[in-house]
Amino acid sequence: MLALKKMLADLQTMKQAGRKIVGVVAWDFQIAQIADRAGVDLISVGDSVGVNLWGQAPDEITIEEMLTVCRAVRRGVKRAVVSVDCPAHEQNVDAALRLKESGADLVKLLGSADLVRSVVREGVPVFAEFHGGKDEPAMLVDHAKRLEDAGASLLDFRHSGPVAGAAVSRAVKIPVIGGLGGGPWLDGRMRMAHAAIGYGFSSLDSKTEQYANVARITLDALSEYAADVRSGKQIKGQRG
Repeated sequence: MLALKKMLADLQTMKQAGRKIVGVVAWDFQIAQIADRAGVDLISVGDSVGVNLWGQAPDEITIEEMLTVCRAVRRGVKRAVVSVDCPAHEQNVDAALRLKESGADLVKLLGSADLVRSVVREGVPVFAEFHGGKDEPAMLVDHAKRLEDAGASLLDFRHSGPVAGAAVSRAVKIPVIGGLGGGPWLDGRMRMAHAAIGYGFSSLDSKTEQYANVARITLDALSEYAADVRSGKQIKGQRG
């Protein structure tokens, strides 16, 4: 039996208790169901779907497409918190409201504290993204505090590093999650489900560490299926 529905307050409690928050990026109903059953705490519907699943350029994803993906993932999730990205070139209050109406518990924004504040005022919880890099830890802490003060419920600290990441996590009361360049110094981690399971075409020849290689399993299965059809054998999974 699945656990009870997680709420944003549960993620806050996890931070206070020192329990790591598990997040995955999912883009479809099936993966959303599997991730939810696996017990992850946060499912993020990333605008990376355009590049990684549809072969689009990074700036081609639209709010209309994100609404469709949001609804698909929402149908598959019963207990995890669902966050949905607002495309970078379409970030505004109206877009955030539409995502919430389509099932998002949180809307992911990469923007200023003013934008976060405006969206939160309309009753839409925000997962605020900001990036590390060359900025000094003190500057990044200040940025994180401004986003927290604006009303953000969670922070996605990209490319945090162990020094700035730990400093930001200590400085704010809200959970700090890390995707790219994150680590155990944050309150939780985010990874694309498709990357974790080795789903993409690039995984066929990848030498990097993965939890599985679904691309290889899929290639072998489809090759076997093709051979059965061509030889006149009955294909697996069908009768008569």
